[in-house]
Parts: sequence; C-alpha cells; structure tokens
Amino acid sequence: MRTTTRTTTGRAVAVLAGVAAAALALTGCSAGGSSSGNGGDDVSGSITLQTWALTPSYTDYLNGVVKAFEKKYPEAKVKLVDQPGDGYADKVLSQASSNSLPDVVNLPPDIALPLAKRGFLQDVAKDDSKLSSTYVKGALAAYNYKDVEGTFGYPWYLNTDIDYWNKTMFTKCGLDPASPPKTTDELFTQAETMHQKCPDDYLMSRKPGLSDFSLAGVKIINDKGTKFTFANSSKAADLISKYAKAYKDGLMPSSVLNTDYLGNSTLFTQGKVAWTTGGATAITDFEKNNPSLKGNIVVSPALDNPPLYVQGLSVSAKSKHLATAEALASFMTNAKNQEAFAHLVNIFPSTTSSQSDSFFSKDDGTVEGKARVLANDALKTAKNLNPVEANSAMTDFLDQQIALAMKGGVSPEKALQTAQTKMNTLLANG
Repeated sequence: MRTTTRTTTGRAVAVLAGVAAAALALTGCSAGGSSSGNGGDDVSGSITLQTWALTPSYTDYLNGVVKAFEKKYPEAKVKLVDQPGDGYADKVLSQASSNSLPDVVNLPPDIALPLAKRGFLQDVAKDDSKLSSTYVKGALAAYNYKDVEGTFGYPWYLNTDIDYWNKTMFTKCGLDPASPPKTTDELFTQAETMHQKCPDDYLMSRKPGLSDFSLAGVKIINDKGTKFTFANSSKAADLISKYAKAYKDGLMPSSVLNTDYLGNSTLFTQGKVAWTTGGATAITDFEKNNPSLKGNIVVSPALDNPPLYVQGLSVSAKSKHLATAEALASFMTNAKNQEAFAHLVNIFPSTTSSQSDSFFSKDDGTVEGKARVLANDALKTAKNLNPVEANSAMTDFLDQQIALAMKGGVSPEKALQTAQTKMNTLLANG
C-alpha cells in the first residue's frame, strides 16, 4: 500500500488532454460531471473498485467491506481489482485515455489532479453535503485543486510524520533529550550546540526542499497553479543560505550533498545522526534494524507544522452507475470501516470522529504509544506542504540546484531562479 507518491502530473495532463476533449464532447459532460442522468439516487448495478497494492495482504478486509456494501444495497454488485504498486500512475492514465477508468479508483491527490482537470472525475461534493463535517479538513482539502472547482475524492487513509531523537547522543553532546527542537530555528541552534560539544556527531542531515519553503511562509505556486513563484521570495533564499552556512560549519555530514547520500532515516538507524522524521510506527523499524536504539529514542511532534500524506477514493465521472459508485466510496471511507482498516495496518482514518478512538488517542505509556498519539493529534493541523503540481522531475532539478548553492557553486538566489524557470517550463509544456 502507498501513503505517499510522486508522479509526473504535467505529463499526465498532456496524455489526457486530447482524449478527454473528445470524450467530453461525446458524452456532454463537463469537468467534474454532475450525477444528473447517471443513475440518480438508485444504488444498483455492477461497478468496479480499483485499489492500489492492497492485495493479498488486505484481501479479506476489502472483501468484507464489499460484502457489507452489497448487503446494504442488494441491487448493487462490486468487482474488486487491485493493481500492483509499480507503474500505477501510468496504468490509471492509460485507463482514463481509453475510457476504461474503473467506477471507484484509489488515487492520491497528485494522480487525481490531471484526471480532475480533464473531467474524468466526479465532483463528489455535489452529491454529498456531509463531506466537510465527516473528514479531516486537510485531507478533504487535498482533493480541492487550484483553478478546478470541486472536490475529487473521498479521503481514505492518512499518515503524517513525527520527529525521532537519539537520547544518548543528546545527553553526550550537551542537549536535553526532554526538550528537543520544536521549530526549524531551534533545530539549527541545537545542531550548533551538538557540533561544539561533539564535532564528529550530527543533529541535522538533510537539505531543504519545497516543504521547507512552505513552512517558512514562502508562496510556492500562484493561485491558479500555473506558475511557480518561490524564487520571488527572499525567505526561500534566506533559508538556503542558512542551510549552506550550517553545511559549511560542519553541522551536518558532508555526504548530505553527495549522490551516495543514504538519507537521514538510514543515518539515524546507524546511530550517525541524532534526528530523523518518520511515521508513527517508524520506531519499530529503527529498533529492529539497530537493537541498540531500543529504549534510546525520544519522540516529539514534527517541526513547525506536520505534513499530511493522503490516499483517497475517487469516482469516475463516466460511471454508468454513478450513484452506486459514490455510495461505495462513501461507505468504504466511513468511520467504522476506516477504523477497522487502521487497526490492521499502520495508517490513520481520515474521519474526524475517529480521532477520539482510544486506539489512536490513548497513550499506553510506551514510546510506541506516544508516537501513535502524537501522529493522531498532528492530523488536526497537518497539511500538504508540497503542491501537487510539482512532479518528481521538477523537485529533482530543484534539489540539484539547492545542493549547488549549499556547496557555494552559485548564490541561493541564482539557484532558485534557475530552478523556478526550469520548473515553470516543465509545468507549461506538460
């Protein structure tokens, strides 16, 4: 299963553009089609549900939900299809371009975006007035897009990050493990303290990216989602300058800017750095891969504002049984079914009422329990920090420019402007 994903959204729009125009002309639909003339409120007929990399691990759960739905709606039948993890975005794009998109599709917000823009997805807010009172605000907002009116998915399962700190390294290097950094500014301050006390140990081990710009108050993209604007803000350049100075002063490993950089999670697991981010259950993997970390990890909320990772269920605007498809998406994402799923796998429900479920909200006195509670609380304010318009080709180029600036090869301003120009070209060309 996937809790995050990056796809080439611009390419997706280009692939879909021609076929969408022809399909919409033939059907008379507009972007985010209405349910009018598509079955009304009659929950009946056979539909297809497509999930993403959930079988065979969760086949029993999925079949159970389908059976419960069919019991509630005896005239409806659901065919379950699960697609493998690799190449999923391309598979969905191919289905849309051939007008074979399943009635209900498991889509993260960035894969749903090009489909919504070209009218392949139903605006589910038109037919469900309880969306805003049912789902976590940030999760629902993930399916609202710039310059596209509507809501194009039912939020399904969620995740977020919390911070993990190495208690032994903190104590050894003059830091208080009971008071780890709460903000990015505090992170830099404590990283300097650690370096002064322990020149060969590190607190920080990462470059900044778009999410860091967002946290710094930088406007990353314009209101229509047609042009990136981050280079226009001095705050973005100031942030890179701060990271560049930290790198030059030895506050992070030199490998951070190398192609063989292992990532802060791996370095944390190896005991080479004292901080990493991760999901609520990441501590299990840390301790499994390095048993010496057991009892030696402190957890705290994510710096500044927690990120939000969303998976959802979207409805095909071309479904022959639109009311049935919408009913299934709503049924699968109701609180009862989401909570049952989240008890099986390390995710969180997107339903607001589920946040009070003791399984997610009660600290059992263990570090694992505290991590789960912190992540559950974070969902109240978590938000998508990277705009869905920014695909992997764009962010990879930006990453290269930031690394160049941190090495002193170009100024932060020049690096940002170069990246922005390139990213806007990619965005415009699709």
